[in-house]
Amino acid sequence: MAVKIRLARHGKKNYAFYHIVVADSRSPRDGRNIEQIGSYNPNTNPATIVLNQERALYWLNVGAQPTPTTRRILSYEGVLLKKHLQGGVKKGAFSEAEAQKRFDAWKSAQESKIADKVSALKNASIEAAKVAKAAEAKVNTERAEAIAKKKAEALAAEQAAAKAAAEEAAAEEAAVEQAPAEAPAEEAPVEAPAEEAPVAEQAPAAE
Repeated sequence: MAVKIRLARHGKKNYAFYHIVVADSRSPRDGRNIEQIGSYNPNTNPATIVLNQERALYWLNVGAQPTPTTRRILSYEGVLLKKHLQGGVKKGAFSEAEAQKRFDAWKSAQESKIADKVSALKNASIEAAKVAKAAEAKVNTERAEAIAKKKAEALAAEQAAAKAAAEEAAAEEAAVEQAPAEAPAEEAPVEAPAEEAPVAEQAPAAE
């Protein structure tokens, strides 16, 4: 049977992680497998890889074929390099000690690259936090200035209204003071009493 080293999907939607498994190529992707040799979590940066290198190397040596993604994982972990070095030892190109020395040198360089990447990510995160904090401080300052300006405008408008009211009251008071005193009301003319008509003297009574 054809044996493949491939990924089996696990986890929830939009947050998947994978088991690195050895399975029959005719089995479904998440179906039955022969052996689980590691896990791969792409949700972290850098990705988290846990791999049993000895078992992975064993299955490669017996003819298991990795898929493109698992090939990159095996290369990243140095399994393919170790297989290549073992081939050189079998052919007599160099000794076992030399092969181990070369592998250790590669591993050291790989770990240094990973450490540099983690450090760069950490520094980028710190810088991003600083930029975000500065932007937030700027927004807060602008907001405070806008509130202070609005309060100052409201206070100025209130003072202007009070001043206008005071000026208006003073103007009215001045107008009242400058107005002439009112003339006393004229007395109604007193009518002269009507003259009594003279009473005619009575003629003496006839005797």
